[in-house]
Amino acid sequence: MFLAPLLQAGLHRRRGVPAAAFALALAVLLVTATAVQTAPGPTRSLSATRTLTVATWNMCGVQRWGCAHTGSAAAKGQEVRRFVDAGAHVVLLQETCAAQIESVRKALGRSWSLSFRPYTWRDRTGHDRTVGCDGRGQGAAGFAILSAHPLSSVRVVSSPQPAVGLQRGILCATVAAHGVRVCNAHLSMSGSDRAHPGREYRDDQLKALMAAVPERRTVFGGDFNLRPPGDRTPAGWAWPGGAYRNYRECDQATASDRSGRPTHDSGHKIDYLFTGLPTTMCSVRDTGLSDHRALLIRVDAGSD
Repeated sequence: MFLAPLLQAGLHRRRGVPAAAFALALAVLLVTATAVQTAPGPTRSLSATRTLTVATWNMCGVQRWGCAHTGSAAAKGQEVRRFVDAGAHVVLLQETCAAQIESVRKALGRSWSLSFRPYTWRDRTGHDRTVGCDGRGQGAAGFAILSAHPLSSVRVVSSPQPAVGLQRGILCATVAAHGVRVCNAHLSMSGSDRAHPGREYRDDQLKALMAAVPERRTVFGGDFNLRPPGDRTPAGWAWPGGAYRNYRECDQATASDRSGRPTHDSGHKIDYLFTGLPTTMCSVRDTGLSDHRALLIRVDAGSD
């Protein structure tokens, strides 16, 4: 489009202008036009496209679950937006409310994606019902993946759940922009099966989670309701050997470390973020709006 007028001008050279001089001027203009057309436009920095920051937070959004004095839904939603302001591209959430997190997604903008799954309660007849949040219009209680990029291959990972009682779960999706698989897991608490209080589910739930993630391009975690294997916990046997052997946990100081800073008001670590990618940052954040602290991890998603 820019060259056409120049070429047209060459066909109608004005009288009195020497041919050699005109040819030289036209050549200069052609070179300039080519440079304008091929000059690269603004691009994002390499580091901005390579890094992916993932957060996990149990919002303590169901008031009757010991969360009545942990802040309003609006305040909790604002805290999620602060994670985003701090650089989070993906947020794994537990104990959130459907209406609450949808409101957050809308506030963040149309480019943000949300995948939400409700908790269910299984009664003694084997029937499941959705667990609702407290307060009118809050919708179901559940867990979610909130992402700045479109999510693909979203699925609930099948895992053993209590025969009678609260059904939590595992939700996975791929952040296609980075080619990274993310999984949000909310594991059962000890004694949560009303029919079989002594039955342990976390070991098999962790095995199901581990089987659902690739060995490298993944970030997975959530509220495991389980202390680290190095925390002298009686349930340390529930951890699969590959968790710390094949991946690195966000707050893992060394390859042999099996601890981490507390993430719960009990003084124990029960929230996790594992990855097979190089880690460049790990942050433990006390929001003051939950009995859980948040974890944020930054990984090099450009690494092969």
